[in-house]
Amino acid sequence: MHETLTRAAAAALAAWALAAGAGERVQTPYTPQKVVFDFYFDDPAKIGPALHWIRSLMNPLLAAPYGYAPEALDIKVVLHGQELVTLARRNYARYREAVERMRYYAELGVEFRVCGLSLGDFGYRPEDLHDFVLVVPSAITELAHWQIQGYALIRPRILEKRYATEEIR
Repeated sequence: MHETLTRAAAAALAAWALAAGAGERVQTPYTPQKVVFDFYFDDPAKIGPALHWIRSLMNPLLAAPYGYAPEALDIKVVLHGQELVTLARRNYARYREAVERMRYYAELGVEFRVCGLSLGDFGYRPEDLHDFVLVVPSAITELAHWQIQGYALIRPRILEKRYATEEIR
């Protein structure tokens, strides 16, 4: 009897799940974005995953059905953590891949802005950085400024990947 009830409950649950249908893809009516990213990481290696956040913002907006031109997007990246060492020209060999990705985004109009206070803390000068980098007086003041101008603030969270996708799918 118990087994029959269990099977009946399982069948009812399966029927309900089928009747509920599948997820539905929607096209949110996105408009050109004004975004300021706050990069403040405890490890220079986190710059790589953080750059994926820029890609995840830009790619859908540049592709169909939106098809915005890169110049329609207004994106700033403020760097003031240990990741700023990736922008020192003397560290190019070590961080080449990240630098070239940032250079690519800069060519699309993304502005990379380094905190002048943090720059000094690391013993760098503006001339030590790559040519696509702007040095601003203060990251915190810069972030406040762009938010007052109506920019959305995005702070990438870079988490340690503990499982392969195949393990948890």
